[in-house]
Amino acid sequence: MKAGFRQSMAWLHTWSGLVVGWLLFAIFLTGTVSYFRPEISLWMRPELQQAAPGTRATEVVIAEMQRRAPAAPSWIILMPSERNPVASAFWRDPTATPRGFRQAQLDPRTGGDLAARATAGGDFFYAFHFQLFGLPIPIARWIVSFCAMVMLVSIVSGIVTHRRIFADFFTFRPRKGQRSWLDGHAALATLALPYHLMITYTGLVTLIALTMPWPILTNFEGNRAAYTAAVFGIDEAVPRAGVATPLTPVTPLVAEAKARWHGGEIGRVLVTNPGDSTATITFQQQDSDRVSVSRRTIIFNGTTGAVIATREPDGPADATRGVMYGLHVGRFGGGVMRALFFLSALMGSAMVATGTILWAVKRRQKSGAGAGTRLVEILNVGAIAGLPAAMAIYLLANRLLPVEMAGRITWEVYCFFIAWAVLLLHPLFRSHRRAWQEQLWLGAVLQVAVPVVNVVATPGSALAATLPAWRWDIAGIDLACLAFAVLLGGCACMVGREAAAPRQRRGAVQSAAAE
Repeated sequence: MKAGFRQSMAWLHTWSGLVVGWLLFAIFLTGTVSYFRPEISLWMRPELQQAAPGTRATEVVIAEMQRRAPAAPSWIILMPSERNPVASAFWRDPTATPRGFRQAQLDPRTGGDLAARATAGGDFFYAFHFQLFGLPIPIARWIVSFCAMVMLVSIVSGIVTHRRIFADFFTFRPRKGQRSWLDGHAALATLALPYHLMITYTGLVTLIALTMPWPILTNFEGNRAAYTAAVFGIDEAVPRAGVATPLTPVTPLVAEAKARWHGGEIGRVLVTNPGDSTATITFQQQDSDRVSVSRRTIIFNGTTGAVIATREPDGPADATRGVMYGLHVGRFGGGVMRALFFLSALMGSAMVATGTILWAVKRRQKSGAGAGTRLVEILNVGAIAGLPAAMAIYLLANRLLPVEMAGRITWEVYCFFIAWAVLLLHPLFRSHRRAWQEQLWLGAVLQVAVPVVNVVATPGSALAATLPAWRWDIAGIDLACLAFAVLLGGCACMVGREAAAPRQRRGAVQSAAAE
């Protein structure tokens, strides 16, 4: 390293951040909004917003499944929670198309069907942030893992490069061009530095079974089914005995599970071989009750109610994995904790964005507007300013597409990608500053349009109805869109002022020369 260690780290920080910066921004921003994934899903299914969990949800839903699918090999039931008031049931049915499975959204108070528009909801953003879209899942997850590793390298090399990073945090010089971008980048990186390190490292841990499978291959002799059973508390199904036997009453099992978990709620129910003498009922605790997501499981005999097995986090490795994963998804701690995680992740998104913008600013000042610099500037506009606009289009499509439209879920997602593709092409035909201004203002207008269209399309879920009812889980989405609109509009105004400043200086110089 002839240039010196810090100079080498500066080079590594600059180029590693640029290579994956645009994809990292998309991963970060979609992961940011995923902290409120259940709330987004509920907002996008306004027909479900009046549902409530109910005090006997487990008993009611299992009774309904006995009536609805008594001969199914198994039922998987996701129980309602404070953030998701609906029970979701899944079971195998050979007559169902296209994949032989059926699912239902059930009212946890009555067991009846809850009809709602088809939508991917917040699950789309959640899935996109770690497995992208349109690629084979293993390949997509490898790409995201690589981006996370590069992000970790960028953070560490950035700490080494900026010796005065903490001192510079208290120094911001506005309207100073490159210096202002560097100050903003350093401030965003420093303010939430522990979060940035945590979220990047734990993101790598969540995909470690893919990127570092050797412990699984060694300890489970390559048997991934055995690994899944050990980690998630699900064993392979036992064949039916063919002896018809009713399921045991569920109420005592629910009480025992909650007692063993010191009041913890049931998050997932798996019933195998219902109506047969080999039936089992498995309860798994909700993730939101604790930091770790390692499954706490109780398996009951489905006909006698006797406890067959209990499973707790198995050893330090499993406990560590559970805590790491739990820190990453942030389901614990209530709304205040999620809000802090959301703000920190938003600063992480801004940190990535300012880093890629800073690269273009420095390169333009150093070597002019070459083809490489122009390409980076085009991608900066489309990837950074275009993504919030495309996300607003996704929410608007949920309200504007016909409720009974065939392939509705697919078209919501297509609307997102079509909008983003158009915005990626738009900077090719506009000047750099003009493209920034137009896309930022467009994003602001589209974000404002979300709550406005919500008033017309589904007035029952609009702010006028949700705020007086203290439904912050629903109103929060509209309010967040308005906040994003203010943020994007403010950025558009800032770009406009920066564009006007050189013209004002040139005008002053010309006036002075004329005098």
